[in-house]
Amino acid sequence: MAFIEPVTLRANGIALIPLEREHEAGLRAAAADGELWRLRVTSVPEPHETRGYIETALKMRDEGHRFAFAVTDEATGSVLGSTSFHDILPAVKRMEIGYTWYARRVQRSHVNTTCKLLMMGHAFDTLGCHVVGWRTDNFNFASQKAIERLGAKKDGVIRGHALRRDGTIRDTVMYSLRAGEWPEAKAQLLYLQSFHA
Repeated sequence: MAFIEPVTLRANGIALIPLEREHEAGLRAAAADGELWRLRVTSVPEPHETRGYIETALKMRDEGHRFAFAVTDEATGSVLGSTSFHDILPAVKRMEIGYTWYARRVQRSHVNTTCKLLMMGHAFDTLGCHVVGWRTDNFNFASQKAIERLGAKKDGVIRGHALRRDGTIRDTVMYSLRAGEWPEAKAQLLYLQSFHA
């Protein structure tokens, strides 16, 4: 039995649906909204790479390392982006949230807060995780601020950790939230979400 069983998470007009091949056209359209693949500090697929992006996510799901979701608008069914649980360590009940990106039209809206509430709630309340982590590029300041708004604590920086899409080597900023910190973080996120309702 996998640590994360297929599940659809819903709240506030957003549905996180397990990513499947049928989401290819929707993912491609979401990425095109803002030409997000041109950002050197993200992992958004270029249009011709969308199928491969999904195939990689499905392979990682089969191996138990990653569980990817299509972020969708419940009312229209349109794909708004994608997010994943990854680096899943069942033995220590730890995993990370990442591979997250959204169409430009829904950035800085309630979408990210809703997704993080759903995913953190599933990780801590349903799966009993002890720790949820995040990682981001040292130059992705918007992502760092967004992670810090979740209540996550900065663990440190891994220097010379990974390649960016342009071939440069990035430092990776690591964050985490422990189960005991989740109730306060949840209360703060629900408060922030009330401004977007």
